Amino acid sequence: MASFEEQLRVTALYKYPEHSIAYDYLASFTYPWEALDGLSDFIYKIGETLSPEEYDSPASGIWIAKSAMVAENASLSAPLIICPNAQVRQCAFIRGSAIVGENAVVGNSTELKNCVLFDGVQVPHFNYIGDAILGYKAHMGAGAVTSNIKSDRTNVAIRFGEDALATGRRKCGAMLGDFVEVGCNSVLNPGTVIGAHSTVYPLSSVRGFVPEGHIFKSATQVIVKREL
Repeated sequence: MASFEEQLRVTALYKYPEHSIAYDYLASFTYPWEALDGLSDFIYKIGETLSPEEYDSPASGIWIAKSAMVAENASLSAPLIICPNAQVRQCAFIRGSAIVGENAVVGNSTELKNCVLFDGVQVPHFNYIGDAILGYKAHMGAGAVTSNIKSDRTNVAIRFGEDALATGRRKCGAMLGDFVEVGCNSVLNPGTVIGAHSTVYPLSSVRGFVPEGHIFKSATQVIVKREL
C-alpha cells in the first residue's frame, strides 16, 4: 500500500491528464497545493496561447470559450479561463485566478477563487471553492464549501491519524481527487484531501485525508466502499 505522502501526490489524486488544460502544470509539482502560488501567472501564460477562433476575450486576462454558457449577471475577474461547453450560471462570483474545465458547472451564487476545476466538475448550488483543486467529474452538493484558512491563521498541515504533512501555506483549501462526491452542506476544513472515487456524507465536517475509494460518514467512521 502506498504511503500517506504518496497518496497525496498530484499523480495519485488526478489520473486524467486529458481532462484539464492545467494538468501539465499541476504535474510539475509533487503535491497539488504547491501549484496554487503560481496559478495566476500560469493562467495568463496559457490564456495567451488559446485560439481566438475558439475563445473570446471580453476583458484583459479573461478567456471564455465560445461554446460556454455564461450568465449576464455572473461576476468575472481576471485571470480566468472558462473552457468549452462549461456553464457559469446566474450570480456566480469568480474572483480570479480560476480555471473552469470543459463541461464544468459553476452554479447559482457559487464563488471561485484561486482554483482549478477539471473537466466535468459540478459546483452547482451555493458553493465556495477557494485555494482548491477539484479533479475530473468531482461534484459538490448544494451548500458544500471549501474552507481555506484556519481560525488562528497558522499554516495548514494535511493530517491522517498520527501522520502530518506541512503545506507551508496559510491558505489551503480542499484537494478533491477524480470522481469525488461531497454531500450537501458539508464543510471541507483547511487542508482536506479526498482521494479519488470517495464519498462524503451530507452535513459532514471533514478534516485531513480521506483515502481513495472510501466513504466518510463521520470523523470516527470512514469505511472502504464495497464493490457493487
